[in-house]
Formats: sequence, C-alpha cells, structure tokens
Amino acid sequence: MKTQQMNRDWIATARTLSEALPYLQRYTGATVVIKFGGNAMGSDEDMASFARDVVLMRHVGVKPVIVHGGGPMINAMLDRLKIKSEFVNGKRVTDAATVEVVEMVLSGAVNKRIVQAINDEGGKAVGLSGKDAGLVICDQTDPDLGFVGTPAQVDVSILNDLAAAEAIPVIAPLGAGRNGETFNINGDTMAGAIAAGLKADRLLLLTDVEGVKNADGDVLTELTSAQIRDMTVSGVIAGGMIPKTETALAAIDGGVRAVVILDGRAPNACLLELYTDHGAGSLIRA
Repeated sequence: MKTQQMNRDWIATARTLSEALPYLQRYTGATVVIKFGGNAMGSDEDMASFARDVVLMRHVGVKPVIVHGGGPMINAMLDRLKIKSEFVNGKRVTDAATVEVVEMVLSGAVNKRIVQAINDEGGKAVGLSGKDAGLVICDQTDPDLGFVGTPAQVDVSILNDLAAAEAIPVIAPLGAGRNGETFNINGDTMAGAIAAGLKADRLLLLTDVEGVKNADGDVLTELTSAQIRDMTVSGVIAGGMIPKTETALAAIDGGVRAVVILDGRAPNACLLELYTDHGAGSLIRA
C-alpha cells in the first residue's frame, strides 16, 4: 500500500510538472518583482521554502527581484532600545533616532537573513537598499512624518546588471534624499516603484490576506484597474487593502503588465501563482 501511494504521488508530481510547461515557457526571461512582507517571513522553515521557490524561478529563466519589508522586526528593536514612537493620523513618525534603527534592521538583519536563505538554497542573492548605486532618490512624504520618503527617481541599471549576472537582488525599502538624507519607504510603495522602473511582467505583493475580496467576502481572482477604483469608492475595498491596491494601480500605470495580491503565508504561493491555471490570489491588470 505504501508503494502504491508513493507511485501515485510521483505520478501526480510528474503531471504537475507537465501541466506547468506552458507557464515555464511563458515566463522565461520575464522580470518578476516580489514584495516579501515582514508578516510573510514567518519561521526559518517558511523562509527556506520561499527562498527555494525564488531559486527555482531563477533556474527556469525568471528574473526575480525581491523587495522586503520588516515592520514587526523594526517594532521589536524599537521596543528593545526603549525608543518610543509617535504617530500622526495612524502613521509612525520617523525621527532621526528611529530612521537609524530602521536602516540597521532593514539593511542589516532582515536583508541579510533573506540573502543567506536564498544562497543556502543554491541561489546567488545580493543585498542592497535604495541608497545603493542611486537606485532610489526620494522626496519627503510629509514633514510631520519625518524621514519617510516617496520615490521620485528610480535608476534600475544596477538591477539590470545583477540580472545579467544571474544574481537575485534583495532590496531593503530605504532611499536617499536629494541632500543625502536616509528615508524610510513603505515596502509596497518601494516594490511598486521598482517594478515600474523595470517595466516588470509581474509584481507579486505577498501579504497576510488571500487577495481582494468582494462585498460577500469572496476572493476575486481577476480584476481591472477600473473595478479596483469602483470598489474603493463604494467602500468594498477599505482599510489596509487600500494602500496595496493603490500600489497596484500606480505600478500598472507605470508600465507593469499585471499585479497580484496574494497570501505570502501559503506554501509555494509564488509558484502557484505563476505556474498553475488557478493562480493564488487577485490578479489586477489595466
């Protein structure tokens, strides 16, 4: 019985690989930007699974670019250092002391953890932030929020060089101001700006929800930009989903072919989205 079960498993695996062939061909040479949020990172096992998927994508011809967050890790370090945060309209004020911690956590611990995980799986990951090689120049988003930036200029030449070397960029969401300041950037916003700069085929926003839901709570697998705008006006899209869909719309307007909002906690979420018929989240395109 055990041998029969193993045979069935192997047959199912072979069938899955065969069915994936059109998608493997479809995405060969494609640039896919993945926003890997702090809430999606999970355990070391989860990190290794994500890294394995990214390495597989690189080996079958996809050019993945990872943009990560790290909010929970930043909060933990601020608490550890007893740095109290202030908020304006629900948004954290990033003062000089806080931005130092943000850079230390994002460019240091979080970035290098992802890089190491990818390298451990046989990939060739390179960690950097928007401050490196003039990748992202920022304007201050709101003086009341301190060192929080909005991407104003994106120069992706360093990312193209890394892709040509078959390396996988892992980018911390930090940027340089016009006077050399360090700015913290919302991770989704950063991923959208990078994807638009690369004219990516896909932007995958890995989050902690299954996708965009309708008024009945059902996940919508395909949406247009117009539908997103209508659902936002009507209040169906609300709360934390609004900035994600706004990022999607801005990325599409910037030249990204499609954006997918999906649950990064689900095993093999990126592979399911790219290489299966049913996908794994809500696909948004113009």
